[in-house]
Amino acid sequence: MKGLALKKAMIWIDRGHSTEQIDVMFNPTEYSMDASNEYSWQTVPGLSLPIAQFVSGESTSLNMDLFFDTYEAGTDVRQKTMQIAGLLEVDKDLHAPPLCKFVWGTLQFKGVAVKVSQRYTMFLDSGLPVRATLKVTFRAVQSITEQFKNIPRQSADRTKQRTVKQGDQLWQIAAEEYEEPGLWREIARANGIENPKRLEPGTVIKIPRLYG
Repeated sequence: MKGLALKKAMIWIDRGHSTEQIDVMFNPTEYSMDASNEYSWQTVPGLSLPIAQFVSGESTSLNMDLFFDTYEAGTDVRQKTMQIAGLLEVDKDLHAPPLCKFVWGTLQFKGVAVKVSQRYTMFLDSGLPVRATLKVTFRAVQSITEQFKNIPRQSADRTKQRTVKQGDQLWQIAAEEYEEPGLWREIARANGIENPKRLEPGTVIKIPRLYG
């Protein structure tokens, strides 16, 4: 639209003690964002399908192709691409690759670079590369404090007893006590239960602690 200035994409690098800026040479033509969850699948005697137990959410990833061209300048395009590839390198002060933020208009994606694939497609007669396309993947990250806030704190930390009710099954009891139906084997082992499908109502069973 006439009158609107072209917004240039950029990458801000946070090294803790300092910040740096990388100007993307050409804005990406498109980008994709992927998100997923991780589940564990627990088989339970007597059920035809496994129980899906939520484990954790996977961090969102941002994927794009970045184009670089220094043909007219006649310079080595790797002087540009190495800035992006350098996001994978371990910072000597942080002892880890730096955090970065990809900013383009309303998109502000904070995370770390996890993959950079470089493809060189044009060369001078001398063999000097002057054109390249980089496939870059960033993954969103949280601070350590933010991550610990989201860790579930419920678990059985001491042995207790429970009276079996009509219709109770070990996997259901494990799900209620441990938030993990697959741990029914711990309850069976603690109570010498050989057939988990046969629980007598009124029986008092031990719910063992998970750790210690």
